[in-house]
Amino acid sequence: MAMKSVASVACLSVGIVLGVVPPPEAAAQQESSTGSYLQDHYLKYEYRVRMRDGIELFTVVYAPRDSTRAYPILLKRTPYSCRPYGPEAYPGRIGPSPVMEEEGYVFVCQDVRGRYMSEGRFDNMRPHVDGDAAIDESSDTYDTVEWLIHNVPRNNGKVGMWGISYPGFYAAAALPEAHPALVASSPQAPISDLFFDDFHHHGAYLLSYWLITPLFGHQKKEPTPENWFTIQRPRTRDGYKFYLGIGRLSDSYGEDNFFWRQIVEHPNYDEFWQRRNILPHLKDVRHAVMTVGGWFDAEDLYGPLHIYETLERENPSTFNVLVMGPWSHGGWSRSRSPHMVGNIRFGDDISGWYQREVEAPFFRYFLKGRGEPPAFEALTFDTGRKEWRTFEAWPPADARTERLYLHGGGRLSAEPPASSEPQYTEYVSDPSEPVPYTDAIRLVGTPRLYMTEDQRFAGRRPDVIEFQTDELERDVTLAGDIMAHLEVWTTGTAADWVVKLIDVYPDDEPNDEHTPQGVVLGGYEMMVRSEVIRGRFRNSYEHPEPFVPGEVTEVRLPLQDVLPTFEEGHRIMVQIQSTWFPLIDRNPQSYVANVFEATEEDFVKAAQRVYHSPGHSTFLEVKVLR
Repeated sequence: MAMKSVASVACLSVGIVLGVVPPPEAAAQQESSTGSYLQDHYLKYEYRVRMRDGIELFTVVYAPRDSTRAYPILLKRTPYSCRPYGPEAYPGRIGPSPVMEEEGYVFVCQDVRGRYMSEGRFDNMRPHVDGDAAIDESSDTYDTVEWLIHNVPRNNGKVGMWGISYPGFYAAAALPEAHPALVASSPQAPISDLFFDDFHHHGAYLLSYWLITPLFGHQKKEPTPENWFTIQRPRTRDGYKFYLGIGRLSDSYGEDNFFWRQIVEHPNYDEFWQRRNILPHLKDVRHAVMTVGGWFDAEDLYGPLHIYETLERENPSTFNVLVMGPWSHGGWSRSRSPHMVGNIRFGDDISGWYQREVEAPFFRYFLKGRGEPPAFEALTFDTGRKEWRTFEAWPPADARTERLYLHGGGRLSAEPPASSEPQYTEYVSDPSEPVPYTDAIRLVGTPRLYMTEDQRFAGRRPDVIEFQTDELERDVTLAGDIMAHLEVWTTGTAADWVVKLIDVYPDDEPNDEHTPQGVVLGGYEMMVRSEVIRGRFRNSYEHPEPFVPGEVTEVRLPLQDVLPTFEEGHRIMVQIQSTWFPLIDRNPQSYVANVFEATEEDFVKAAQRVYHSPGHSTFLEVKVLR
């Protein structure tokens, strides 16, 4: 694979003040100790760096004031703006953590093509094109790195790259055909494929992202420090009521919202989405990579797991490690103690420890040649025992594959069902009264804390069915991917299927001093993992098909990886439902070519069956640590 060649580049100082509120995905990166520390220790420079096609990208350099030694460069590329603009204005954070800011790097932030102060047109998840004939995120990164190492004084010739969420995608997109000076990358909560991350999950549209679509859906006319898009401000805080009232989704935004039109016009996994998948291009990667994610990341869980997996498979000789902690989206960038996700406490100083003992040493070794490289292949947090564990492979090589079968009467067991049991469990799904995804719906752009929420509220509904084991007589640790094998039946021609894996606490589980007021941990049903699939894509994401009413059909749903220990005295529970609102959009349950074009007449009730008979067994295929 040819390396990206570089065209001429130029610089131009600018000084503009920005007054833009950070978007949700970028807010985590704005925390720091003090802004005055950065001003005292770093000089700020602003440049326009010319790409090979003549487009200039706005680039901010924060260089240590210390002139006694050379420093490596640490680059972040972002669509969320390198605010605040102006040579005298400093943000709260310029690096991944205060630890690294105090240690000293040349920190660089760049507005990507088409965003804020950079020129060009923006393209969501711009497709990668092998070779150097076309412009992509790899070529823009290559040209930027080439300019930085030749124009930033006192750099040591080594460049690292990092970013969280969308900036994490840019870190991943720079891996193919990377510049030789780029020697260490850390994609953190990276998007890898928008049909399975962020805006879609297995073809189901995440309605929770609808509010922030304008953030990505409008082109600006020229470089600007201001927002050129408007985020809708609904009059009600009742998210359930608000989203039910939207009407036909295809009509909910105008023609000028180009990203929304792309979503509506490409409901299937066609070439448009396939080209935006970075995974097929992660080959011939020659520098060190540490991918970071959170077990409770409601936005980007697919990305880090699959980027690590693909790099490991396609580049076996490359230094490639994985870190998965008890975090929601970007939680590792915030040092808080106690560390909680929703109602559940996982420990103290977890993010601070990661910043000091994992992230900083990774970049220190590969960019400064000091210390040792990470001594793990996978550093993952057991969310049941609440402790870090290291593995020589992920999933662990000694994990054995087992099955958890659904049974009549709501039982869950390692034994397959017998012929004497009920053959199925049935419920009625009504899209006009969908199951909420949380017990306290708020009007938010991208929900997060529901990932550990108590699911007792859902189990009380007649359109949610649940199956659970007896009390466990010993600890059971699941480690790795989960595949739900569903045998289902419907009276409709379309259906969604939601599967949730739940840790049921003992009835006498005590609250601790950090348990939020009003929360009872006795009998708490903590969601460990959940996922949804739009049933039309059960056989092909590219070529959807309806269900045949009254016909038992297999649906396979990957639930993503986990590492929970279900402790002795706990129970393992599985919940299944067909609506999950307004996290995902409503499936009309009558087949239409494009769900975004569905009218109210298309939305119908349907009886749904989940089979658990010897001939049609529904089960979860899990990996259990020995």
